[in-house]
Amino acid sequence: MPCCVFMKIFDTIAAISTPRGKGGIAVLRISGEGTREILSRVFVPLGAVPENAPRRACLGKICTPAGDLLDEGLVTFFKAPASFTGEDVAEISCHGGVLVTESVLAALLAAGARMAEAGEFTARAVLHGKMGLSAAESLGALLDAGTKGQLALARGGLSGRLADAAREIYSSLTAILADIYAKIDFPDEDLASMNPTELRAALAAVCARIRVLADTWHTGRAVSEGIETVICGPVNAGKSTLYNALVGHDAAIVTDIAGTTRDTLTETVSLGNVTLRLSDTAGLRETEDAVEQIGVARADAAIDRAELVLAVLDASAPRDGEIDAFLTRLSRAAGTVVLVLNKQDKTAAREDLYRDCGYPTVAVSAKTGEISALVQAVSALYRMGELDLANDAIVASARQHAALTRAMDSLQDAIFLLDAGMPLDAACVVAELAAAAVGEVDGRAVGEDIIADIFSHFCVGK
Repeated sequence: MPCCVFMKIFDTIAAISTPRGKGGIAVLRISGEGTREILSRVFVPLGAVPENAPRRACLGKICTPAGDLLDEGLVTFFKAPASFTGEDVAEISCHGGVLVTESVLAALLAAGARMAEAGEFTARAVLHGKMGLSAAESLGALLDAGTKGQLALARGGLSGRLADAAREIYSSLTAILADIYAKIDFPDEDLASMNPTELRAALAAVCARIRVLADTWHTGRAVSEGIETVICGPVNAGKSTLYNALVGHDAAIVTDIAGTTRDTLTETVSLGNVTLRLSDTAGLRETEDAVEQIGVARADAAIDRAELVLAVLDASAPRDGEIDAFLTRLSRAAGTVVLVLNKQDKTAAREDLYRDCGYPTVAVSAKTGEISALVQAVSALYRMGELDLANDAIVASARQHAALTRAMDSLQDAIFLLDAGMPLDAACVVAELAAAAVGEVDGRAVGEDIIADIFSHFCVGK
């Protein structure tokens, strides 16, 4: 969305809100001060007039401004401010053919509407105070959700839990700032309720609250963005079988021939509520095969960049030099390593053989699909049992986390200034930066460029 969104706020916009293609119906949306006038130019009621019957579907003929009949459909009018955007809004339901839908849109534009830009309806809802910025981000996440976890997290954001938590922290900070200002502006009146020691403790307490909220990003990111994950291990450990079990179909070729996997396969999957950006890699071993060598090199590179490493070993095989060499290779991995002892359908997994490695160890059978221990282990890594995705305040975007991190940094700087005996107004200025950063979480102090970037990822019509 261009940075002139605020300048365009008085335009009346229109767009198709349903996906392009053939369907039973299509819905077009209009929003803005000229909604009533535009409707009068393209809609001929066959009964109730939409503007006189808000929130009621009214039947009529949809025409061009010149009077040419396009379709027959329903119009529902939402009177400002009781609408999604806070403006007058109309939703037109017509037959869902591509040509008829485009013709109705063209009629709306000819009648005076402007084509809506990506996310502009939701942006107007934010600008008119109908929802906070964090709720708008959650709405976008709801539309893009590809897993049940992402859906639950988005619903939680829409419910306002994060916004409420940020608002409470913001209020606490502004109350502290008011106390500081009272001490500065009226030093002889003794209006401030806190002495410097109490003031320091109050700032530290707020900083601790922000840290608790910011730490939920560990979980939120695991659900919303996903974790870069690699499946690796010696040849014939069952890596590709595990990959297929996780993705839910036969994506990788599985044979008893060592070195079957040559290239790196990648797919996004859901493991419990954790989203994994999952890669299956070639078995790690010394080989003279030039093609397999390339696959091994790619596997090495994938291990180096992965945040989560699922190191697959054959539970039915003894621990030997090849496995020890693989474990040595794992020690150089920057990400979290989980040892996955596969093929427990053949034999009971011996976790004790790998206790000295210091990695979490789980036993699975990729062949039979028994991977519950892996689901539990990965869920524990990302605190899935500690937080309720739908009902707890959870940071769900990098933007929100960055704002909270800046707030913590500013509060720590303010505390440092107090400890150093600096004037109260110096600490006050820095604490104001913290309040502004917290305000960014739900859009109180966010710039237009940030709003434009957020809504540029929305579809047109939303």
